[in-house]
This record gives sequence, C-alpha cells and structure tokens, in this order.
Amino acid sequence: MSKIDNNTGSEPTYFPGVTKIAAYTDASKAVKAIEDIYNKSSALIHDAFNRLLEGKEVPESLLAEATYPYVGIHVTQKDLNLDPRLSYGIVVEAGIYGGTVTRPDIFKRYYHDQISLLMKRHKVPVYVGASNWSIPLPFAMDHTPAQLDPRTLDMGQLWQMQSGFALPNLTRVNDDIANCTYRSTNGVKPVSMFSGERVDYSLHRLHHYTGTSPDHFQDFVLLTNYQRYLDEFVAFGLKQIKNSSEYEELVIPGNVIYRRGDEAVTLPKNLPQMPAYHLKRKDGMGITFINIGVGPTNAKTITDHLAVLRPHCWFMLGHCAGLRSTQALGDYVLAHGYVREDNVLNQDLPTWIPVPPIAEVQVALQQAVENIALKKETLKTGMRTGTVVTTDNRNWELRSDEIYERFRQSRAVALDMESATVAANGFRFRVPYGTLLCISDKPIHGEIKLRGMANNFYNERVNQHLQIGLEAIRLLRSQGVDQLHSRKLRGFDEPPFR
Repeated sequence: MSKIDNNTGSEPTYFPGVTKIAAYTDASKAVKAIEDIYNKSSALIHDAFNRLLEGKEVPESLLAEATYPYVGIHVTQKDLNLDPRLSYGIVVEAGIYGGTVTRPDIFKRYYHDQISLLMKRHKVPVYVGASNWSIPLPFAMDHTPAQLDPRTLDMGQLWQMQSGFALPNLTRVNDDIANCTYRSTNGVKPVSMFSGERVDYSLHRLHHYTGTSPDHFQDFVLLTNYQRYLDEFVAFGLKQIKNSSEYEELVIPGNVIYRRGDEAVTLPKNLPQMPAYHLKRKDGMGITFINIGVGPTNAKTITDHLAVLRPHCWFMLGHCAGLRSTQALGDYVLAHGYVREDNVLNQDLPTWIPVPPIAEVQVALQQAVENIALKKETLKTGMRTGTVVTTDNRNWELRSDEIYERFRQSRAVALDMESATVAANGFRFRVPYGTLLCISDKPIHGEIKLRGMANNFYNERVNQHLQIGLEAIRLLRSQGVDQLHSRKLRGFDEPPFR
C-alpha cells in the first residue's frame, strides 16, 4: 500500500465499481466526503426531477452519478493485533471490507464513531468513494422540500416521470448479512450489516408506520402493546422538558414538536398503525417509545426497520398472562428465556437457535424494579424471572387444555404475543434487548381480565411499569453504552460497523 497523507490522496482501489475514491486517516474528513457525495447525488436527482416538472429533457449523464457513497477498509494480517473481546469497531480477519451508506444527515455521528474506531484500532485509512449503486427516486425525494415532493403529483404523472430514474430494487435488499447467510461474490466483505438501499427502505417504512420522521428516533427504544403507556410517557416528557435540561424536545405522531414553554400536547385524532413518541436529547441518547400493538407480526415489522438505526437497546414493556398459581395480578415478569411460537422469524432465525439474555439489560431491569416498585426483600414475591411463551394465537385460551403440557415442559411463567419476537430480532440484528412484563390476567387459573378489573389494573400499574422502564434506561445510559454491547451477539465474521 502506498503512503497516504492525513488529508486525502488518490489510491489504487480494491473496491470494484467504486469511483472517485480517496483514502482518509481523519474520521471527520471521511464523513465530510460521505456527506459531499450523498448531497451531490441527491441534488442531481432533485435537479432532474425539476427538469421533468418543467417539461425539459433529462440527459442520461445527469443521473449517472446519482449513486450511494461507499465506505471501505483494507486490513492486512499485521493490522490484526487487537483484543478479540471487543464487541464492534474491529475486523477479526484480514481482508477487504466495504459497502454503501446513506443519509449522513441522520447517521453522521454513527459514521464518525465507527470510522474513528477502525482507524484507531487497525492503524489503517478508510476509503470513501462513489459506488455504482444508484439512489432510487423515492428515497432521494422522501426527505425533500414540499415543492419537490412527488406525493403532490397524481399517479399518471408519477408513472411518466419515473422513466429514467432508479427505483427500489428489492431483489438486492435483504438481510443475508444479519442472518449470517451472506456470501461475498467479489472478495469484498461487508463493512456494515445493511446496504444503503436497505437502510433507506426501512427509513421510509418507519415514517409510514410510526407517523414520525426517522431523524427523530433516539438510541434507547421502549416498545409496548398498550396506548395508555404512551399517554403516561407524554405527561412524563412534558414534565422533563419543563423542569430539566436533559431533554430538549418531545415529538409526537405527525412530527409535532414540543419544546420548553409550549402548551399542553394535543394528540392527533388519527394515529398511525404503530405511533412513536420521542423524548430527545442533543446527543441522541434520548428515548423513543412505540406502541407496536398486539401480535408478533407487528413486533417483527417494527424491529426489522428500527434495526437500521443501530439503537443501543430496545426492550418490551407489555402485559402478559401469568401461568403460575403463585403469581398475582400486577406482578412483574423478567424474561430470561423464550418459547418461540410466534412463527414469524422461522425463516430468518430458526427456532433451534437460542436467544440468550443480555446480562447488562437483565441487571438494569431488575435494579429498576427494586428502585421504583419493590424493596429487595420483596423482589422475589412481586417479580418472577423465567421463561416467557410468545404465541401467534390471539385466542390461545381456547386451546389451553391442549397446550398446558407445553407450559409445564418449558417451565414458562408467562405468555404474551410480542416479547420473543422483539428479543429474537434483537439477537438477529445485534441490538441488546430485554423484556419486563406485567401480569394482567391468569386465564388458566380462572382469573380473566374483566372490564372493571382491567381499569383498576391499568390505573395502578401503567405508570409504575413505565417508570421502571425509564429507570432501566437511566441505569444503562449511566454505566456507558460500551458496557451494553455484547460479544454474544456477534457472528464468526462480523461486519466491523456496530
């Protein structure tokens, strides 16, 4: 490898199809190069779109350079003298790593952190160039000013204008890297878990499902299956913004932003399918809370897309059925294992693959329960740690006689419809995960949640349960996120980006 200075320098490339490539030993300059390439590509697409709006022809050459930025690294055997216990920001095998990236406006801090680690640990430059992978029109225009928004056109106009533009190509948007089934065809190993187009696809879907722009999402994510939790979260968020400098904004569906001094929140009348609320910090280490609704399909859908944002943690705060006679309504369940009968991830993560608990999350959740709800001496009577069954059958109670033996064999303590899916996708996408449930009924013991009982339960437990989740996030944040990411989530030949 030829000598490279501390700024940029042209270098013979190891990366097929990448042009205008340069080597960087300064992470800030590498990220600036990513921004320049992406912004130029977006501007070319916008310019072409405006030309068509004005009835002008669009030269093919105008869109030829509208491609994703590319990031790569070449690590030789002598560059591998590292602590193998590190959980990300390293490569474990010598070779060439690369891939497309997108939306530096959202991922600037993330790219800087990952590139800095690779430069620091391997003492090699990082390459940035323009890929030959075109940015699809919908993804380039999805975050553009309203006057350029293709959604203002009718379907006939859109159909005519798509000619000449790249469109999403789902044949090359997959999760082979995350699923550990990826095989390189050109000798270049992936630098990250997702390609630029896979990320853009999920950013587009996140906005659709949650009603909020992806740039509002924070590094800690809470998931629930009851909207009442979100009402309590909004009240908590407004209080934090008013009385604390830690959080700066509360964002609700519709991208409505509340800051200190704003009036009380007016919630939208028509909520999206999985409404998201964001309590934001300047460093991005705030809290995103999403009502994913009921069922494993929703749980898979939202975590499939949340994963591209590379959050530091997500965990489930939901309700469940207690399966033990010794449990009482309102008791908590801290999952340390799962029976996966959700059936939505069987192709991506076969059920024979264990989903281990993440120690740091388990400890934080247990400590949070102790800090907020139960004293240490009563912890074992008010919270059970054990196996949770996740089913895809909403009316499983009608088959409880048939499946009771499975409960006994698994030693399960609770049943729900989302937790195993959330945890399994956390394992699959290397996002630390956890589950803290609250028992709302015990159908197999005759304690069915009737209307009056349900209202009393919600009034007593929802706020406390939420406060436990918020306390767990505080504990995880205070101990440092580097402690949170676990090597048990890494594959044998893991991409170096977290």
